[in-house]
Amino acid sequence: MYPWQDYSGRLSPLKLAVFVALFLPALWTAFAFGMGWLQPRPFTEAIHQVGLWMLRFLCIALAITPLRQIVQWPRLILVRRMIGVAAFAYGLAHITLYVADLKFDVAKAASEIALRIYLTIGFAALLGLAALAATSTDAMVRRLGARRWQRLHRLVYAIALLAIVHYCMQSKLNLWEPTIMAGIYAWLIGYRLLVQLVGVRGKLPLAWVGALSLAAPVLTALGEAVYFWLALGVDPVRVLSANWSLVVGWRPAAIVLGLGLAVTAIGAGRALVPVIGKRLPRFA
Repeated sequence: MYPWQDYSGRLSPLKLAVFVALFLPALWTAFAFGMGWLQPRPFTEAIHQVGLWMLRFLCIALAITPLRQIVQWPRLILVRRMIGVAAFAYGLAHITLYVADLKFDVAKAASEIALRIYLTIGFAALLGLAALAATSTDAMVRRLGARRWQRLHRLVYAIALLAIVHYCMQSKLNLWEPTIMAGIYAWLIGYRLLVQLVGVRGKLPLAWVGALSLAAPVLTALGEAVYFWLALGVDPVRVLSANWSLVVGWRPAAIVLGLGLAVTAIGAGRALVPVIGKRLPRFA
């Protein structure tokens, strides 16, 4: 079966569109590299871009389950495995470019990974992704058994956390997007925890989705404030106030808030469709 086919072997427009889209960031990075647009350090910029897309795809894969439930689009599950494998492929390209930047000195690369904690954390995340990618096939699900397979693939939450920590440490003070990713991760983990606590038949009521979408940006703002306070001694109140002011541009907490409210609004709209359909008059 090809990646763009569903389980019945028919062409799936959704899977085909996602399959093509997964290649676009890599193609763009390669094109920009060839055109000399990644100066002054093209290899370093390419490494960062590919690694960033690994984390983005990982978070998108984690978002599939809540999104398919909230927006009532069950077929989204068809692309989760594909996106997860793409995250590993981008992670593999990330470390390959890193070794290439060291002129393929594997010994030096191994030494750097062992001695620099943020590289160690990133490499551990990549090894975890490799294990998940290797066991992502239907044959491996049958071989491991559904229960053991699920236990293994729950490691994706820890892997995503390691990847975010790696990104934060590598970015140093340029924490705008790492903080956004951390806020999205908080929302994703919060969703799964709330499903366990207050979920109904494995789904989270929309009111709780809205509450989570308000809580996640607050945690994002608090986390950013604590970081800058501990790292640089910046007054936390200044950081918190900056998160809700557009004077300094869109801050991470505001973006996390917008994403959460957008998902909640779409879910509310989808929930109204059957209600409206029932109230509309029917004509013979």
